[in-house]
Amino acid sequence: QVQLVVSGGGLVQAGDSLRLSCAASGRTFSSYAMGWFRQAPGEEREFVAAISWSGHIKRYADSVKGRFTISRDNAKNTVYLQMNSLKPEDTAVYYCAAERYGLASPGSLKYDSWGQGTQVTVSS
Repeated sequence: QVQLVVSGGGLVQAGDSLRLSCAASGRTFSSYAMGWFRQAPGEEREFVAAISWSGHIKRYADSVKGRFTISRDNAKNTVYLQMNSLKPEDTAVYYCAAERYGLASPGSLKYDSWGQGTQVTVSS
């Protein structure tokens, strides 16, 4: 497992942008696939985006494709989620997760480590 610390959430208006960061501890960050998931009140946790351990594979949920971008900076042990053109339906608690040598799976059960989550609220 790897310890993950999430930051960057907040309250914004529809159409605004936010960038979430997930900083990992340890010396093997580059060997982990990183995923972003979110959970709205009364809803099940859903996949948002993921990037493979190599950085070669990126996946996005259809609901965010074209608006969100996932990236990683292995030198900083950090994965980012750039969120543009935010909509009220993007309101949720956002979590990052890690899977050793993962291939950017959209399934939450594939991930071994989870961050604490950060609230993103988008007003209309």
